Amino acid sequence: MDESLDHLIDWLRDAYAMEKHAETMLKAQASRLEHYPELKVRIEQHIEETVDQQKLLETCLDGLGSSPSTMKDLAGRVGAFGQALGGGLASDEVVKGAMAGYVFENIEIAAYTTLIAAARQCGRDDVRKTCEMILPQEIEMARWLLAHLPQVTQTYLARDAVDDDTAKR
Repeated sequence: MDESLDHLIDWLRDAYAMEKHAETMLKAQASRLEHYPELKVRIEQHIEETVDQQKLLETCLDGLGSSPSTMKDLAGRVGAFGQALGGGLASDEVVKGAMAGYVFENIEIAAYTTLIAAARQCGRDDVRKTCEMILPQEIEMARWLLAHLPQVTQTYLARDAVDDDTAKR
């Protein structure tokens, strides 16, 4: 098999594991958000997008005669579980979670941009088109988080200033 195609498959497996990681993190975050309804709704919407993205990536891998990597998937889930547990302990969880979400979305943007270039190089228009469908969702989520970070931060600080138990989540 062509070495470039091997890389494409490996990177698709990485993207799949990344989306599994995202799903675990987002579900944990959404389950704990009680007092930030707009953020919770947007995260829940992105969970649905993330699950759909996983299916699309599985289809790409299947079309290349491959499948998701069990080890990468497991490692991603374990990492996300640990991150979710740690985030629940932070007194400023909502702010740190929104910041981490923004960073993670940008990692996903970089991954899909790379996949598009690799798929183009390998002549795999099916994979390129799939990644071009996913990329705008990640860009939009990153944009949304960046636009709402000030509001989340200000709400958190205002609630925390009055020792409001609603500040954290």
